[in-house]
Amino acid sequence: MAVLTIAAVTVVLTGCPPRNETKTSKAGKSNALYNIDSATLINHLAYLSSAAMAGREIATPGNQLAREHIVHIFDSLQISKIGDSWLQPFPFGPENQQGTNVIGVIKGSYYADNYLAITAHYDHLGVRNGNIYYGTDDNASGTAALLTMMAYFKEHPPKHSLLFVAFDGEEKGLLGSKYFVSHCPIPLSNILVDVNMDMVSRNDSNEIFATGIYHYPALKKYVDSVQPFTPVFIRYGHDGQQPGAEDWTNQSDHFPFHQKNIPYLYFGVEDHPDYHRPSDTFDKVNKSFYYRVCTMITAVTSLLDQDYNPTEGYAH
Repeated sequence: MAVLTIAAVTVVLTGCPPRNETKTSKAGKSNALYNIDSATLINHLAYLSSAAMAGREIATPGNQLAREHIVHIFDSLQISKIGDSWLQPFPFGPENQQGTNVIGVIKGSYYADNYLAITAHYDHLGVRNGNIYYGTDDNASGTAALLTMMAYFKEHPPKHSLLFVAFDGEEKGLLGSKYFVSHCPIPLSNILVDVNMDMVSRNDSNEIFATGIYHYPALKKYVDSVQPFTPVFIRYGHDGQQPGAEDWTNQSDHFPFHQKNIPYLYFGVEDHPDYHRPSDTFDKVNKSFYYRVCTMITAVTSLLDQDYNPTEGYAH
Protein backbone atom coordinates (compact mmCIF):
# COMPACT_ATOMS: atom_id res chain seq x y z
CA MET A 1 0.00 0.00 0.00
CA ALA A 2 1.41 3.36 -0.99
CA VAL A 3 2.23 5.90 1.69
CA LEU A 4 1.27 9.53 1.10
CA THR A 5 4.32 11.55 0.08
CA ILE A 6 6.13 13.82 2.50
CA ALA A 7 5.26 16.77 0.27
CA ALA A 8 1.55 15.98 0.37
CA VAL A 9 1.55 15.51 4.13
CA THR A 10 3.50 18.71 4.72
CA VAL A 11 1.00 20.69 2.66
CA VAL A 12 -1.81 19.40 4.86
CA LEU A 13 0.04 19.99 8.12
CA THR A 14 1.67 23.34 7.45
CA GLY A 15 -0.11 24.78 4.44
CA CYS A 16 2.98 24.84 2.22
CA PRO A 17 5.27 22.29 0.56
CA PRO A 18 8.77 21.65 1.88
CA ARG A 19 11.57 23.44 0.02
CA ASN A 20 13.34 20.17 -0.62
CA GLU A 21 11.33 17.04 0.05
CA THR A 22 14.33 14.74 -0.10
CA LYS A 23 16.24 16.74 2.53
CA THR A 24 13.45 17.32 5.05
CA SER A 25 14.93 16.18 8.35
CA LYS A 26 13.10 13.95 10.78
CA ALA A 27 13.53 16.61 13.45
CA GLY A 28 12.00 19.21 11.18
CA LYS A 29 9.11 16.96 10.31
CA SER A 30 8.43 16.17 13.96
CA ASN A 31 7.93 19.87 14.61
CA ALA A 32 5.35 20.31 11.83
CA LEU A 33 2.30 19.47 13.93
CA TYR A 34 1.14 22.72 15.48
CA ASN A 35 -2.38 22.67 14.15
CA ILE A 36 -4.52 23.15 17.28
CA ASP A 37 -4.32 25.59 20.17
CA SER A 38 -2.66 24.02 23.23
CA ALA A 39 -4.10 26.46 25.80
CA THR A 40 -7.64 25.87 24.56
CA LEU A 41 -7.12 22.12 24.68
CA ILE A 42 -5.79 22.13 28.26
CA ASN A 43 -8.47 24.56 29.48
CA HIS A 44 -11.23 22.31 28.13
CA LEU A 45 -9.60 19.30 29.79
CA ALA A 46 -9.24 21.04 33.16
CA TYR A 47 -12.84 22.22 33.19
CA LEU A 48 -14.44 18.98 32.03
CA SER A 49 -12.54 16.98 34.65
CA SER A 50 -13.08 19.44 37.50
CA ALA A 51 -14.90 18.65 40.74
CA ALA A 52 -17.85 20.74 39.55
CA MET A 53 -18.65 18.01 37.01
CA ALA A 54 -18.83 15.38 39.77
CA GLY A 55 -17.69 12.65 37.41
CA ARG A 56 -20.19 13.42 34.59
CA GLU A 57 -22.30 10.28 35.07
CA ILE A 58 -25.19 10.09 32.63
CA ALA A 59 -28.43 11.74 33.82
CA THR A 60 -26.76 13.71 36.65
CA PRO A 61 -26.31 17.46 37.19
CA GLY A 62 -22.57 17.11 36.58
CA ASN A 63 -23.20 15.43 33.26
CA GLN A 64 -25.57 18.24 32.34
CA LEU A 65 -22.94 20.82 33.26
CA ALA A 66 -20.44 19.13 30.95
CA ARG A 67 -23.03 19.01 28.17
CA GLU A 68 -23.77 22.71 28.63
CA HIS A 69 -20.08 23.45 28.17
CA ILE A 70 -19.99 21.39 24.97
CA VAL A 71 -23.09 23.16 23.64
CA HIS A 72 -21.57 26.53 24.53
CA ILE A 73 -18.51 25.74 22.43
CA PHE A 74 -20.65 24.50 19.53
CA ASP A 75 -22.58 27.77 19.76
CA SER A 76 -19.54 30.04 20.09
CA LEU A 77 -17.91 28.42 17.04
CA GLN A 78 -21.19 28.62 15.10
CA ILE A 79 -21.18 24.91 14.38
CA SER A 80 -24.12 23.93 12.19
CA LYS A 81 -27.02 21.91 13.54
CA ILE A 82 -28.72 18.97 11.91
CA GLY A 83 -32.33 19.98 12.27
CA ASP A 84 -33.22 22.49 14.95
CA SER A 85 -30.92 21.38 17.78
CA TRP A 86 -27.44 20.10 18.57
CA LEU A 87 -28.99 17.75 21.13
CA GLN A 88 -30.07 14.16 20.50
CA PRO A 89 -31.88 12.88 23.61
CA PHE A 90 -32.32 9.15 24.09
CA PRO A 91 -34.08 7.03 26.72
CA PHE A 92 -32.35 4.38 28.80
CA GLY A 93 -32.98 2.12 31.77
CA PRO A 94 -36.14 0.69 33.30
CA GLU A 95 -37.14 4.11 34.66
CA ASN A 96 -36.90 5.67 31.19
CA GLN A 97 -34.12 8.09 32.13
CA GLN A 98 -32.61 10.34 29.49
CA GLY A 99 -29.14 10.65 28.05
CA THR A 100 -28.13 13.21 25.44
CA ASN A 101 -25.69 13.16 22.54
CA VAL A 102 -24.41 16.48 21.19
CA ILE A 103 -24.09 16.63 17.39
CA GLY A 104 -22.77 19.36 15.11
CA VAL A 105 -21.52 19.68 11.54
CA ILE A 106 -18.90 21.66 9.66
CA LYS A 107 -20.05 21.40 6.07
CA GLY A 108 -17.54 20.34 3.46
CA SER A 109 -16.53 22.67 0.64
CA TYR A 110 -16.45 19.93 -2.03
CA TYR A 111 -18.20 16.82 -0.73
CA ALA A 112 -20.89 18.26 1.50
CA ASP A 113 -22.96 15.06 1.48
CA ASN A 114 -20.07 12.82 2.52
CA TYR A 115 -19.08 12.87 6.20
CA LEU A 116 -16.18 12.01 8.43
CA ALA A 117 -17.41 11.40 11.99
CA ILE A 118 -15.21 12.74 14.82
CA THR A 119 -16.39 11.20 18.08
CA ALA A 120 -15.70 11.02 21.83
CA HIS A 121 -17.83 10.29 24.89
CA TYR A 122 -18.19 12.91 27.60
CA ASP A 123 -19.80 10.84 30.37
CA HIS A 124 -17.91 9.02 33.12
CA LEU A 125 -18.67 7.14 36.34
CA GLY A 126 -19.87 9.94 38.60
CA VAL A 127 -19.67 9.69 42.41
CA ARG A 128 -19.36 6.35 44.19
CA ASN A 129 -19.11 5.85 47.95
CA GLY A 130 -18.53 9.57 48.31
CA ASN A 131 -15.60 9.62 45.87
CA ILE A 132 -15.63 11.60 42.63
CA TYR A 133 -14.46 9.61 39.64
CA TYR A 134 -13.03 12.56 37.75
CA GLY A 135 -12.46 10.75 34.44
CA THR A 136 -9.79 13.10 33.15
CA ASP A 137 -8.29 10.59 30.74
CA ASP A 138 -11.55 8.65 30.43
CA ASN A 139 -12.81 10.62 28.64
CA ALA A 140 -12.55 14.33 29.28
CA SER A 141 -9.39 13.97 27.19
CA GLY A 142 -11.21 12.84 24.06
CA THR A 143 -13.99 15.39 24.52
CA ALA A 144 -11.54 18.28 24.95
CA ALA A 145 -9.71 17.08 21.84
CA LEU A 146 -12.97 17.00 19.88
CA LEU A 147 -13.83 20.58 20.89
CA THR A 148 -10.35 21.85 20.04
CA MET A 149 -10.26 20.03 16.70
CA MET A 150 -13.62 21.56 15.92
CA ALA A 151 -12.16 25.05 16.33
CA TYR A 152 -9.27 24.13 14.03
CA PHE A 153 -11.51 22.83 11.26
CA LYS A 154 -13.82 25.81 11.58
CA GLU A 155 -10.84 27.98 10.62
CA HIS A 156 -9.57 25.48 8.04
CA PRO A 157 -12.71 24.38 6.15
CA PRO A 158 -12.67 20.70 5.18
CA LYS A 159 -13.44 19.19 1.79
CA HIS A 160 -15.81 16.63 3.30
CA SER A 161 -18.38 17.48 5.92
CA LEU A 162 -17.21 16.76 9.46
CA LEU A 163 -19.74 15.35 11.90
CA PHE A 164 -18.71 16.07 15.50
CA VAL A 165 -20.50 13.88 18.05
CA ALA A 166 -20.01 13.98 21.83
CA PHE A 167 -21.62 10.76 23.03
CA ASP A 168 -23.35 10.22 26.35
CA GLY A 169 -23.77 6.88 28.11
CA GLU A 170 -20.63 5.14 26.88
CA GLU A 171 -19.87 3.88 30.37
CA LYS A 172 -23.31 2.23 30.55
CA GLY A 173 -22.73 0.11 27.46
CA LEU A 174 -22.17 2.46 24.50
CA LEU A 175 -25.71 3.74 24.88
CA GLY A 176 -25.27 7.02 23.07
CA SER A 177 -23.38 5.68 20.07
CA LYS A 178 -25.77 2.76 19.68
CA TYR A 179 -28.69 5.16 19.68
CA PHE A 180 -26.95 7.50 17.26
CA VAL A 181 -26.29 4.74 14.74
CA SER A 182 -29.85 3.45 14.94
CA HIS A 183 -31.34 6.98 14.79
CA CYS A 184 -28.75 8.71 12.64
CA PRO A 185 -29.84 12.20 11.53
CA ILE A 186 -28.09 11.67 8.18
CA PRO A 187 -27.97 8.53 6.00
CA LEU A 188 -25.47 6.12 7.52
CA SER A 189 -24.16 5.36 4.04
CA ASN A 190 -22.93 8.97 3.87
CA ILE A 191 -20.52 8.44 6.79
CA LEU A 192 -17.21 7.39 5.27
CA VAL A 193 -15.20 6.79 8.43
CA ASP A 194 -15.32 7.33 12.21
CA VAL A 195 -12.34 8.80 14.09
CA ASN A 196 -13.01 7.96 17.74
CA MET A 197 -11.00 9.22 20.72
CA ASP A 198 -11.22 7.60 24.14
CA MET A 199 -8.39 7.97 26.69
CA VAL A 200 -5.75 9.93 24.77
CA SER A 201 -3.87 11.92 27.43
CA ARG A 202 -1.69 9.54 29.45
CA ASN A 203 1.05 7.03 28.69
CA ASP A 204 4.42 6.66 30.40
CA SER A 205 5.98 5.16 27.25
CA ASN A 206 5.04 8.02 24.92
CA GLU A 207 2.82 5.77 22.82
CA ILE A 208 -0.78 5.56 21.71
CA PHE A 209 -2.66 2.91 19.77
CA ALA A 210 -4.44 3.46 16.48
CA THR A 211 -6.81 0.53 16.24
CA GLY A 212 -9.10 -0.60 13.47
CA ILE A 213 -6.34 -1.18 10.93
CA TYR A 214 -6.85 -4.95 11.01
CA HIS A 215 -10.48 -4.50 9.99
CA TYR A 216 -9.85 -1.61 7.57
CA PRO A 217 -6.25 -1.83 6.31
CA ALA A 218 -6.71 0.97 3.76
CA LEU A 219 -6.64 3.42 6.69
CA LYS A 220 -3.10 2.49 7.69
CA LYS A 221 -1.36 4.75 5.19
CA TYR A 222 -2.91 7.87 6.75
CA VAL A 223 -1.48 7.06 10.16
CA ASP A 224 1.84 5.89 8.72
CA SER A 225 2.19 9.17 6.82
CA VAL A 226 1.87 11.25 9.99
CA GLN A 227 4.23 9.16 12.16
CA PRO A 228 7.41 10.90 10.88
CA PHE A 229 5.95 14.26 11.90
CA THR A 230 5.24 13.45 15.54
CA PRO A 231 7.46 12.32 18.43
CA VAL A 232 4.56 10.21 19.75
CA PHE A 233 4.97 6.53 18.87
CA ILE A 234 1.81 5.26 17.19
CA ARG A 235 1.26 1.55 17.70
CA TYR A 236 -1.14 -0.82 15.97
CA GLY A 237 -3.08 -3.68 17.45
CA HIS A 238 -5.87 -4.36 19.94
CA ASP A 239 -8.30 -5.02 17.13
CA GLY A 240 -8.44 -8.77 17.00
CA GLN A 241 -5.35 -10.05 15.21
CA GLN A 242 -2.95 -10.72 18.11
CA PRO A 243 -3.56 -13.95 20.07
CA GLY A 244 -3.79 -13.23 23.79
CA ALA A 245 -4.00 -9.45 23.40
CA GLU A 246 -7.02 -7.42 24.45
CA ASP A 247 -9.39 -6.76 21.56
CA TRP A 248 -10.77 -3.22 21.71
CA THR A 249 -13.07 -3.62 18.72
CA ASN A 250 -16.18 -3.45 20.91
CA GLN A 251 -14.78 -1.39 23.77
CA SER A 252 -15.74 2.16 22.77
CA ASP A 253 -18.08 4.18 20.60
CA HIS A 254 -16.54 3.16 17.28
CA PHE A 255 -18.08 -0.30 17.68
CA PRO A 256 -21.64 0.56 16.56
CA PHE A 257 -20.13 2.14 13.43
CA HIS A 258 -18.09 -1.01 12.80
CA GLN A 259 -21.25 -3.11 13.17
CA LYS A 260 -22.69 -1.10 10.26
CA ASN A 261 -19.51 -1.66 8.21
CA ILE A 262 -18.39 1.95 8.63
CA PRO A 263 -14.57 2.04 8.84
CA TYR A 264 -13.05 3.43 12.01
CA LEU A 265 -9.83 4.56 13.59
CA TYR A 266 -9.89 4.42 17.37
CA PHE A 267 -7.14 6.30 19.19
CA GLY A 268 -6.51 5.38 22.81
CA VAL A 269 -3.85 4.47 25.35
CA GLU A 270 -3.59 1.19 27.20
CA ASP A 271 -5.09 1.09 30.70
CA HIS A 272 -3.06 2.78 33.42
CA PRO A 273 -3.30 2.32 37.23
CA ASP A 274 -5.85 5.15 37.51
CA TYR A 275 -8.26 3.73 34.93
CA HIS A 276 -11.80 3.80 36.36
CA ARG A 277 -10.54 5.06 39.71
CA PRO A 278 -11.03 8.38 41.52
CA SER A 279 -7.34 9.07 40.89
CA ASP A 280 -7.84 9.65 37.14
CA THR A 281 -7.26 13.36 37.70
CA PHE A 282 -6.03 16.37 35.75
CA ASP A 283 -2.72 16.61 37.59
CA LYS A 284 -1.67 13.17 36.29
CA VAL A 285 -1.79 14.25 32.64
CA ASN A 286 1.43 14.78 30.72
CA LYS A 287 0.33 17.96 28.97
CA SER A 288 3.04 17.79 26.30
CA PHE A 289 2.20 14.19 25.38
CA TYR A 290 -1.50 14.99 25.30
CA TYR A 291 -1.04 17.98 23.02
CA ARG A 292 1.17 16.00 20.63
CA VAL A 293 -1.35 13.17 20.48
CA CYS A 294 -4.15 15.58 19.65
CA THR A 295 -2.15 17.32 16.93
CA MET A 296 -1.38 13.90 15.47
CA ILE A 297 -5.06 12.91 15.42
CA THR A 298 -5.95 16.23 13.84
CA ALA A 299 -3.34 15.64 11.15
CA VAL A 300 -4.62 12.14 10.41
CA THR A 301 -8.15 13.53 10.16
CA SER A 302 -6.92 16.24 7.79
CA LEU A 303 -5.31 13.65 5.54
CA LEU A 304 -8.46 11.56 5.53
CA ASP A 305 -10.41 14.64 4.55
CA GLN A 306 -7.97 15.48 1.74
CA ASP A 307 -7.36 12.03 0.31
CA TYR A 308 -9.71 9.32 1.56
CA ASN A 309 -11.30 7.18 -1.11
CA PRO A 310 -14.02 4.87 0.21
CA THR A 311 -13.86 2.75 -2.95
CA GLU A 312 -10.41 1.36 -2.09
CA GLY A 313 -11.81 -1.92 -0.84
CA TYR A 314 -11.07 -1.32 2.81
CA ALA A 315 -13.09 -4.03 4.54
CA HIS A 316 -11.13 -6.94 5.97
